[in-house]
Amino acid sequence: MEQIIMSGEAGEELKFFVLEETQLSGCKYLLVCDSEDEDADSDATILKEVSEDNSDVVYEFVEDDVEFEAVAKLFEELVGDEADIDF
Repeated sequence: MEQIIMSGEAGEELKFFVLEETQLSGCKYLLVCDSEDEDADSDATILKEVSEDNSDVVYEFVEDDVEFEAVAKLFEELVGDEADIDF
């Protein structure tokens, strides 16, 4: 499982593990969770790929309600209803 490391608001290291990925309207989205164990009960969230300088891949949390709901529906179709996607 691919790992994504991000910096939190207080500078702490946040680790996420990619469960699934999809594209919508030309944007790439990742469904990630905070546990590497696929059988563990963990919350999932959605990250959007953004590029600031075309060389590094940067991800951000999806904060727009309409965008989040649209992408969450896609991921629910891909992984099923067992996904507990948090906003």
